Amino acid sequence: MRLVDAVYARIVELANQEDKSFYKVARDGCVPYSTIVTMRRSSTVKLSTLYCVCDGLNITLKDFFDSPLFAKENISD
Repeated sequence: MRLVDAVYARIVELANQEDKSFYKVARDGCVPYSTIVTMRRSSTVKLSTLYCVCDGLNITLKDFFDSPLFAKENISD
């Protein structure tokens, strides 16, 4: 899968674990809601945006990337 798809999947996974909607994640992280929603169709994700999303999820970037989704064999781009 593309890296951006893994990032989006991880946001979905973590939001579900916290029982948070994308809207609440975006609001808590001071990121436009549309940024998260359109990320799926994007080809890139800015690190600064991801940092804010992590803030909205109350986790660190390290926690975010601590997932099998980001294993080399799972990323194709």
